[in-house]
Amino acid sequence: MFKDLDPILHSQLRLAVMSLLISVKEAEFTYLKEKTEATAGNLSVQIQKLKDAGYIEVIKSFKDNYPQTTCKITQQGVKAFEKYVAALQTYLGK
Repeated sequence: MFKDLDPILHSQLRLAVMSLLISVKEAEFTYLKEKTEATAGNLSVQIQKLKDAGYIEVIKSFKDNYPQTTCKITQQGVKAFEKYVAALQTYLGK
């Protein structure tokens, strides 16, 4: 009856990052850090896990001689998020 929940997305911070990226498609690391109120170190670890799963793409560049990290949701990430939400709805009886 209940569907399995994706363990990658079941983490609170990873789910928050994916929820933000679903709506904006891509965002800078600083934006994600501000919105999630996570520490830089913890956010970096969770972003790496999402990247390793193929759910996001991480683009590193420079802007005004400062390093800039941008995260972009992948099509695989969108599908995983939609599947996670659908599975979660089975727990809510919807």
